[in-house]
Amino acid sequence: MIERIIGKEAPKFTMIAVLPDKSFGTVSLEENMNNGKWTVLFFYPLDFATICPSEITALSDRYEEFEKLNAQLIGASTDTVYTHLAWINTKRKDRGLEQLNFPLASDRNQLVSRRYGVLITEEGITLRALFIISPEGILKYEAVFCDDIGRDVDETLRVLRALQIGGLTVNCEKQ
Repeated sequence: MIERIIGKEAPKFTMIAVLPDKSFGTVSLEENMNNGKWTVLFFYPLDFATICPSEITALSDRYEEFEKLNAQLIGASTDTVYTHLAWINTKRKDRGLEQLNFPLASDRNQLVSRRYGVLITEEGITLRALFIISPEGILKYEAVFCDDIGRDVDETLRVLRALQIGGLTVNCEKQ
């Protein structure tokens, strides 16, 4: 039986990541909570996959909008940080990321993706998924997609704004 995690304390995590300056470091939910930040955690199946570069670069291109909303973006897959770095160092015209404005984390041991219920165990990869976690560590939003559907940055920002306003909204104008 699948257990609901929306509205509950989000599973804590710490992962090794490639940081925006292309160095290796760690990212953690607890650090974001300590800094009073919203966490936008998204999973994608594999580096160098078909849909991933365009949606990840779209998030990176609009990173300042997330920053203005006091949110930290974190991308994650089960690939290694070395594969992440190779993908980041690949030019966009060659289906790479070229540069990212947020960390790309490695869930190589598959613990975080398992805790969030998005691991495809038999393949060792994740579903496409997006989670928005409040600064208090409460999981406020979850969206899990089939592998062939990308995420929409406008929709992610709309949901984040709506959660921050705290009311039932259909369309939130940019703050």
